[in-house]
Amino acid sequence: MAISDRVVRYLGSTKNLVGSAAGLAGLGLYFAGLAGPYWPLVVAGLYGVGALAAPPQRVNLIVDDTAAETGRLRGDLDELVARVHGHRVPAQALERLDIIASMLRDVLLRSDVLNGSPDLLYEVSRAIRTDLPTSFETYLNLPRWYAARRIGHGTAGEELITQLDLITASVTKTAENVYDADTRRMRDHTRYLRDREPDDDLGAPPAAG
Repeated sequence: MAISDRVVRYLGSTKNLVGSAAGLAGLGLYFAGLAGPYWPLVVAGLYGVGALAAPPQRVNLIVDDTAAETGRLRGDLDELVARVHGHRVPAQALERLDIIASMLRDVLLRSDVLNGSPDLLYEVSRAIRTDLPTSFETYLNLPRWYAARRIGHGTAGEELITQLDLITASVTKTAENVYDADTRRMRDHTRYLRDREPDDDLGAPPAAG
């Protein structure tokens, strides 16, 4: 299997394509009567020269898996939301979870931006796979009677709400960074439209008749 893979990769390589073109040129010499009886050696020699002269294949060790990763993250997010909704969770916590999930789903649609920013993709992944699960798991693993008691400055439910508010702020900041280029493009277009029209024409009612 490994040998056949290497053969397939070579057949599509630049070296093989350039060598083949040079070999075809050798065949052209043969049909033109210029290669003589040793034309197979001429063709093979030209192929070898072309293959050696071709630039080497670029080595790319970075796997671009952003589209597949965003798909997996959406699946993880949907599963998390469904599982949380199936447990006893304060209504305010569920409302916040749905808001956070909506923002994250919108951000995951921008795989073009996430592909160019591993930091943003990491922030999205952390929210889905670490922050949200940790908050809800910790709360749900408490007995109901204990969760109703005050711990520190509030109950476990209130502590959960506080954590979700912090996660909301973090996800909002990530979303702002994702949409930053679009926002700047909108501002630039507004500036362009204002500069294109005279100031006294802005907001003027249409002429009668």
